[in-house]
Amino acid sequence: MRSQFTAIIFIIVCFSGWAQKKNESFRLHIKRATSPIEIDGVADDPAWQDTDVADDFFMVLPMDGRKANEKSEIRMAYDDKHIYLVATFFNATKGKNFVESLRRDFSFGKNDNFLLFLDPFNNQTTGFSFGSNAAGAQWDGTMYSGSGIDLNWDSKWISKVVRDEEKWVFEMAVPFKSIRYKDGVKEWGINFSRLDLKASEKSSWTPIPRQFPTSSLAYTGVLVWDTPPPSPGTNISLIPYLLGSVINTEEGSTYDKKVGGDVKVSLTSSLNLDLTVNPDFSQVEVDRQITNLDRFELFFPEKRQFFLENGDLFANFGYSSIRPFFSRRIGLGVPIRAGARVSGNLNEKWRLGLMDMQTAAVDETGLPSQNFGVLSLQRKVFSRSNIGFMLVNMESINYPQESDSLTTLYPKFNRNLGMEYNLASSNNLWNGKAFILKSFSPSNQGNGITQAAHLEYKSRKWNWRIQEESVGESYRAEVGYVPRNGYIKLQSYLGYLFFPKSGKILSHGPTLNTGYYFDQSFARTDNTSYLLYSFDFRNRSSFNFFISDDFVELLSPFDPTRLGKEELPTGTKHQWNAFGWMYASKPQSLFTYTFDSRFGGYYEDGNRTSLTTELGYRFQPYVSLSANLNYNRIKMPAPWNTNEFWLIGSEVDITFTNTLFFSNLFQYNEQSKNFNLNSRFQWRYKPASDLFIVYTNNHLLSPYSGRTWSLTLKLNYWFNP
Repeated sequence: MRSQFTAIIFIIVCFSGWAQKKNESFRLHIKRATSPIEIDGVADDPAWQDTDVADDFFMVLPMDGRKANEKSEIRMAYDDKHIYLVATFFNATKGKNFVESLRRDFSFGKNDNFLLFLDPFNNQTTGFSFGSNAAGAQWDGTMYSGSGIDLNWDSKWISKVVRDEEKWVFEMAVPFKSIRYKDGVKEWGINFSRLDLKASEKSSWTPIPRQFPTSSLAYTGVLVWDTPPPSPGTNISLIPYLLGSVINTEEGSTYDKKVGGDVKVSLTSSLNLDLTVNPDFSQVEVDRQITNLDRFELFFPEKRQFFLENGDLFANFGYSSIRPFFSRRIGLGVPIRAGARVSGNLNEKWRLGLMDMQTAAVDETGLPSQNFGVLSLQRKVFSRSNIGFMLVNMESINYPQESDSLTTLYPKFNRNLGMEYNLASSNNLWNGKAFILKSFSPSNQGNGITQAAHLEYKSRKWNWRIQEESVGESYRAEVGYVPRNGYIKLQSYLGYLFFPKSGKILSHGPTLNTGYYFDQSFARTDNTSYLLYSFDFRNRSSFNFFISDDFVELLSPFDPTRLGKEELPTGTKHQWNAFGWMYASKPQSLFTYTFDSRFGGYYEDGNRTSLTTELGYRFQPYVSLSANLNYNRIKMPAPWNTNEFWLIGSEVDITFTNTLFFSNLFQYNEQSKNFNLNSRFQWRYKPASDLFIVYTNNHLLSPYSGRTWSLTLKLNYWFNP
């Protein structure tokens, strides 16, 4: 296994040497505004007449390598405090614009929209994104890993959209204090993206191969400043909050009031200090329930604002199933007393992430107060690759009672030390990763090693990947997400696309995927292989069909229904085949739908049928309705017999304006006998300042019992002295 790891590292490094930026010749000059600019979506300010224009966009979808049919024009300017942008999008294809709602951070593929991608450090890896849909709903996020966008990030800026039959115009102003950049630099990476659903066209200012998202920072052009952007100077933001809530259980009602808040301090123009005291996350969107028929723990993403800026420095080390640090381990059911983060760019080569969080003790369970420390360093190498280092430390202090059972349940410490290399070629065709982790704990059961590596190639027609993983039996990441230990995994896939010259089908092709798990002695424990055939249509709908083969040798007892019935014993072997299909309708329709089905075998020579559908209807732009239905039928011999259960969710999203929102989420999970309701009213009365009213109701149905409801009012204000 070490030889395979070494070989993949060598191959990855060999593909790292390409350094030339692809779209260096696309240059947009930005000059100081010659007169004041009013953000009204009209674009008649005299200052806009004295600017460069980015136009003549390239088509990305349905097919790259040609000019866009829909005409777009972008102009930019700045003054001492703001970056200004106005974008005009002409309608060559007549008809109404398609939008879901006025909801902030909308779904990209379901809205006519415009997005700006900024790479202030020219590292082609990190940056910021701003934009809007055609109804004026705002979009903002931090960029990571070359093209990823974290929409949970929120910042202060203003914008306005005005539409008529011929065009729609988007105008915005972003304060320099809302972003991070290096002083004295006169060239930033930049690109612009437009999606027009009525024309079924996605376009970009710079040419981008169709297999990549328009957010790919490897394909940005250059924003050229006439003088270096003004230094933001000292930037301190205070974000206090006030909260009052009532919580009702079967034992009665309790009342709570809290005061806390965050402080943001710009240590430099590109390095930020975040402080939090007595934080509260009651307004954060609740998790979507999932029918769990897997043997291992499910993953739910982080949504809490404090953990998000430069979150990739902490959260992206390793793979999605091998994370040495997972911030949701902090503060789950335990009060966070205080925390601090330093994150950002030290210079054009180095990035730093440093975090310390302190939680309270819980006397009822014996959980001690705990301290969580994380150090992450990244150094850029070659054109877009980097080398990373991470140290994660969890320390338990002040046990409510001193006992061996408590120190076994809650170890006195757990540490993870790791290094990784991330490959990203200059043309984005090649990517890869190789990392190694070592854990340290008081017990030998917590001292282990993990390593993994992969190499991937993605062109217009070909897509392939090879990957290997080895997770030690004694490896532990108490503050991470590693649902499975003691295995070796080999995985690969190979895909190809055909492009018909005409007809309704845009592309189609097969993908073969295989994944094998072995124990530490290299004896097979389970594997999954499937053949997928995909069809993408010119109207943006899609259809996929698959056949699969599965084998499992249980390494621990497992109830295949997860209903609390008898468990299959360790060592039993199970094999089955399955087939299914997935269809997604075109997003232009007011009524949208997806269908997902799976038919085939299951454990103990049983059968499992799974049907999933998502239905949506919108009264654009104010009301969006959706329903999610999941049905599972498992037929097995006694004592499991036949079991059927539903997962039903529905959402009513009302957006009165682009600053006034009311969302309602209903969920019923028959597997866990749980019904819950979450209603959230949000008024953004000033940029990044909100009033929330949140109602939750959680009800456990027979044979379980228990009902809890709460009503919370929370007010926060973003104050810049």
